[in-house]
Amino acid sequence: MIRKYFKSEKTESWFLLFILSVIWGSSFILIKKGLEVFSPVQVGTIRISFAFLILLPFALRHLKGIPGEKWKIIFFTGMVGNLIPAILFALAETKIESSLTGILNALSPLFTLLIGIYVFHYRISFLQIFGLAIGFIGTLGLGFVNSSGGIGALNLYVWLIVIATFCYGICLNFIKAYLSDMRAMVVTSLAMFSIGPFALIYLFSTDFIFIVNNHSGASEAIAYIAVLGIFGTAIGLVLYTRLIIMTTAFFASIVTYLIPVVAIFWGMVDNESLYPLHFAGMILIMMGIYIINKSEIRN
Repeated sequence: MIRKYFKSEKTESWFLLFILSVIWGSSFILIKKGLEVFSPVQVGTIRISFAFLILLPFALRHLKGIPGEKWKIIFFTGMVGNLIPAILFALAETKIESSLTGILNALSPLFTLLIGIYVFHYRISFLQIFGLAIGFIGTLGLGFVNSSGGIGALNLYVWLIVIATFCYGICLNFIKAYLSDMRAMVVTSLAMFSIGPFALIYLFSTDFIFIVNNHSGASEAIAYIAVLGIFGTAIGLVLYTRLIIMTTAFFASIVTYLIPVVAIFWGMVDNESLYPLHFAGMILIMMGIYIINKSEIRN
């Protein structure tokens, strides 16, 4: 287990936060590469299919002994926290740059916090509300930066990301509230087991095989999505679930404040433009993270 390499859970939690920010910050450019060949729904279902297949051996070990009420939550988190957002993010990237998609993903902590307060009755300090507001302002401001570096209109496709991040907020709170007594690998593998067959059935009902056999870039696109599914979904979710279980849902969601930095880096590598307003937004985000972590949520 990864925990044996760390002296404390606090050190491990910050390490996991860093690794996840790199893994998931890189996911948006991988989605972009996949969309060069496949449709958005195909990209989403290919991603889930790879995660399902890589985690299948682990899931088969733990099928027995899971209560029926746990299976309902596992399926719910798999569908709402994985399959639906995977498709929504791919749809959004048909009209939004990958770096901007990564930036807007940082809306997740807001929904995690709001759902935690109104559904699970978490208490939060004024300092954390202030930090959240600063981080959210930075994120929202970045969403209005146009292709020339100025302030423009908000692209309507960002609402797909809003819905996806709302789904993430629900999922995080449900895992913390109902599945924190289970190991991260068990939760993640069973969640993929519960939704993977649906993704595969849909995928092979489309023109996926035809594209694979006839498009010259299909193999490369599948390779990008395979990396996305194996690392961004399967391994990433195991680490993330571990982070949720050992800390709080809100602390775990802070990874989405770090993801934009990595996403923008890859956007620059892929010749997506970065302007001074982007740096201003990222500074606000980092300030928000620092302030939020001055105290801890109590529930």
